[in-house]
Amino acid sequence: MPFDAESMQKIVWLVLLLLFAGGEAATVGLTSIWFAAGALAALIAALLGGALWIQITLFLAVSLLCLAAVRPLAKRHLNNKVEHTNADRAIGQEALVTEDIDNIHGKGAVIIRGVTWTARSEDGTDIPTGTMVKVLRIEGVKVFVERVPAAAAPKPENW
Repeated sequence: MPFDAESMQKIVWLVLLLLFAGGEAATVGLTSIWFAAGALAALIAALLGGALWIQITLFLAVSLLCLAAVRPLAKRHLNNKVEHTNADRAIGQEALVTEDIDNIHGKGAVIIRGVTWTARSEDGTDIPTGTMVKVLRIEGVKVFVERVPAAAAPKPENW
């Protein structure tokens, strides 16, 4: 028994609803829930005998409305977990160079609050052991530093 056009429309909307809902369940990232809502609206229109253009219009309108209305709220309340580490505290700190910093040869180390870090010079200049530097940024396990002017450099107490 072949399906008529109305039956096919209902099947297509049901399949799309299941695909979008399944995709959302698999990713849990609010990626396709909008389209699942649109497919549900179109399926209801098809079940009530609405014309194909009404079904498509409902699908697009409900999907876009859900996307526009809910996504900004969801983004604000979901995935806002930023894992802070103590490494952030090293930025702006002064450190003592414990191994000559040489970017070309990929070597150098500093000690910050009792922790030794691999270090590189921000401007590429060599910095000798014993120099006071300031941490400008962190990339992975390396700190990028610049020299502290000698007059401004405090004497380390707890290195």
